[in-house]
Parts: sequence; C-alpha cells; structure tokens
Amino acid sequence: MWELDNKKYLFLLLIVAILVLVFVADMLWKKKKQQSFATYKAMKALAPNRSKNKPIIKATIYLLALASIVIALVNPKIGTKVVTVKRQGVDIVFTLDVSKSMLAQDMAPDRLSKMKQLVSQIINNLGPDRIGIVGYAGTAFPMLPITTDHYVAKMYLQTMNTDMVSSQGTAFEDAIYVASNFYDNPNTSKVMILISDGEDHGEEMDSAIKIAKEKNVKIITIGVGTETGGPIPIKTAKGIEYKRDWDNEIVTTKLNPSTLKHIADATGGKYYYGSNTQEIVDLIKNDLSKIEKTDFEDQQIAEYQAQYQWFLGFAFLLIFIDLFILERKTIWMKKLNLFNEKE
Repeated sequence: MWELDNKKYLFLLLIVAILVLVFVADMLWKKKKQQSFATYKAMKALAPNRSKNKPIIKATIYLLALASIVIALVNPKIGTKVVTVKRQGVDIVFTLDVSKSMLAQDMAPDRLSKMKQLVSQIINNLGPDRIGIVGYAGTAFPMLPITTDHYVAKMYLQTMNTDMVSSQGTAFEDAIYVASNFYDNPNTSKVMILISDGEDHGEEMDSAIKIAKEKNVKIITIGVGTETGGPIPIKTAKGIEYKRDWDNEIVTTKLNPSTLKHIADATGGKYYYGSNTQEIVDLIKNDLSKIEKTDFEDQQIAEYQAQYQWFLGFAFLLIFIDLFILERKTIWMKKLNLFNEKE
C-alpha cells in the first residue's frame, strides 16, 4: 500500500517531460545545422576533442536528477503494515436542507453557506466518530454513506447546493425517514443533526419521528435564518430577482423554530439557533460527550513511511557524477572509448 503526500507537485513532472522534448528538438536542429555547414570528417578535423555522446549523457543526468527531485517533493509513502483498529465513537448523520429558501440572506452570507460553515466546524471538532450526509428539499437523498473519513465528508459538503433536488419544499418526514435508515450498525449510538430554516413540513412528520425513536436516533436540530426573514434570490439572465407568489408579491421566507423544537423534543435531542458558529460547536461537542460511545472496527493502514530521501539521494548522486563528465573528450576516456565513439 502506498500514497502520495504532496500530489500538488506532480504537475512539475510535465515540465520535465517538456524539457526532454526541447532537448531532443535542439539536438536535431543542431545536427541539421552542422550537416549544412560541414561534413562529419570536416567537423571532426575542426573540433577533434568534441564528444558526440557526452552532451546527451549530461542532459540525461540533469533531467533524471530534476525528475528525482520532483518525486522527492511529492514524497511517496509506503504502508508498512495493515492493522484492524478498534475505535469508540458515535454514528452521526448530518441531515441538511437544500431547498431554495436556504438562499435567503437574512443570515450572512446566506443560510446555505452558514449551514456549511456550521457542519464543517462541527466535523473539525469531532473525535473518531463516523459521519454520513443526507440532503433534502421536497424529497430526501443520500449524499454520503457512513464513513470515518472526515476529509471526504467535508468535500461532499461543499458540493451541496439548492439545484440538487427538483422538487422544492422542506420534507422533514422524508429526511428523517431516510436518515434514520442510514445507520449500518444497530448497536452504535446514533445522532442525527438536522439543519434547516424549519419551513414547509409535511403531514406525516410524526410517523417519521416515530421510526427515528424506534431506531434510538437522537435528533439535534439547528435553525438557520431569522424570524424576520428575507426574500429568496433567484439568478436569471437579467441578473438577481426574487421569488414571487401567485399575486406577484415577493415571498419572504422566515425561520420556523417551533417545527425544529418539536422534532428535537420528540426524540430526546435539543434545538439550537445557529447564529453563533463557535457556540453551536461547543454545545454539540458537549452533547456528544454525554452520549455513550460504542465500539466499531475500521481496517486501515496503521503506518506510512516516507520514501523521499531515496529520490533526493539519487538526485544528488547524479549531480555529483555530472561534475566529472566534461563535454569534450578527455585523453584517458578517449583511450577507453567508454562511449563507443567512432574515431
């Protein structure tokens, strides 16, 4: 097993490849010019100590050294052993509202961005907990299965947007139902963190809450937006416009905390207003610390060893060797005819 520590430097190998092409093109151009200037015998008479192969060898050494330095920067690592590590934690599913009302800017910069900020900071402060992501608007959809890879979870989080679901609204019942069935281990402690502005819930929400309770899922809800509310911006060819109702009046979307409080209270969770990110992170961290941790196994590479030093050492060795190679013929090398150059 192996991995690359600094993949961002891989593009430098492309530069090395370009230099190879430039060198080959230059050699062919010089050869053509020399042939037009004089014959091989005439050139040999004019420059008897000129070596035909050494410039190629020196260039090859330089390019190999440069490639080795690039690989050293990338720092390939080899996994020395694979072990099964037991971890204790909680299974957490983030259930996130991506309805159009989340574009309202009554909470800076907008509700959707605020939600992403909250989730990202919560993930940063988690222990070895497993996390999953469910998105919802008029319907719910699985975004990321339960995983221990918090980095991947944050990548998926940033891709979430209000165009992911064609049917609009906020179907809490569907979101809770999908998220409640997301947990892959019935024996783990389960927490759902549901974030929304609380608008437009369906009639079957209580039946979904019942399923969550049966599966021992505790739901923590976080409200984003304000009770004063704001318009819903819509991008059009003419610029930014605002959503209007059937009477052509601008729609004002408002935070509805009562729905979110009901969901939290019914499942033994808590409701928080998400205006202060750090405060929310601290509160949820405190809540999770009180939940019983359960064991789960995760097979992973336990140890990686860096290999950059071998490539760096090889590069320095090539540079050292190059110091002793002159482009012109030397007397002792000429006698050895090491490069099989024709007399």
